[in-house]
Amino acid sequence: MIKLKATLLTAGLAAMLHVSVAVHAQGGFAPPEMALTKVRDNVYMIRGGFSGNVTAILSDAGVVLVDTKFEGDHEDIIRLLRDVTDQPVRYVINTHLHGDHTGGNALMQALDAEVIASLNARLIMAETQETGLPNLTFDDHMRFYLDDMPIDLHYFGRAHTDGDIVVHLPEERIVIMGDLFALWGPYESVIHYAAGGSVRDWPRTLDAALQLDFDTVIPGHSGVTDRTQVEGYRDYLIRLKDMVREMNQGDRSREDIQSMIQMEFGWGGLSMGLGLDGIITEMQ
Repeated sequence: MIKLKATLLTAGLAAMLHVSVAVHAQGGFAPPEMALTKVRDNVYMIRGGFSGNVTAILSDAGVVLVDTKFEGDHEDIIRLLRDVTDQPVRYVINTHLHGDHTGGNALMQALDAEVIASLNARLIMAETQETGLPNLTFDDHMRFYLDDMPIDLHYFGRAHTDGDIVVHLPEERIVIMGDLFALWGPYESVIHYAAGGSVRDWPRTLDAALQLDFDTVIPGHSGVTDRTQVEGYRDYLIRLKDMVREMNQGDRSREDIQSMIQMEFGWGGLSMGLGLDGIITEMQ
């Protein structure tokens, strides 16, 4: 449990460790200053502050937030929401368990918001924290309505962790993907094996998500994009796992595989620390 706790905390700081990575207007990690971006008339993205994206879904019946960044981001999130709505936050959806996406849960619960996550995500979170735990969970699929607007939550399988979900707004043709698809421009992958992640399963999980009807994608960290980038990311992951398998079959050393992944797939210290030994073992 101690090892898991340490690695979860490290993963929660993923964006902060990548401050030096490109901060393009859309791709890459977010710029430092937090800002609100309109995606649809009733859907906004809050991006910035070295933590995961927040999506706000608005209605006259209240607000649904997807992810809550770090605890220290709470006041800025509320301030930006007040620029577009005076409605309270009714629900928070966690795309996965890491602290840069769930750190504000407890403060949202103090405002009477319900927190929803996959059952797998909650089980892992409960090993490492006592506050901010989701109080509503689901196994594979959950639908609820905000006024008359359907919101679908899907767990398709292991990927970045074993608790990643896709939030689908079918009427808006939007998917919100968390770190199941965190970054584009360039792509990067963090496979958190201690939290159940899997490079073998990740492309299949994306294939399932790609069966949904959508044309707009809100990633876990980069700016708004489209399904073409998700398809490209799936192909990136397939190439990654195939190359590691081939090097294993050729009895290449750990150092050779590390060098290849760094050069070909842009892995930095966090990705290596959480995923190198796991990917070598998984792709034997």
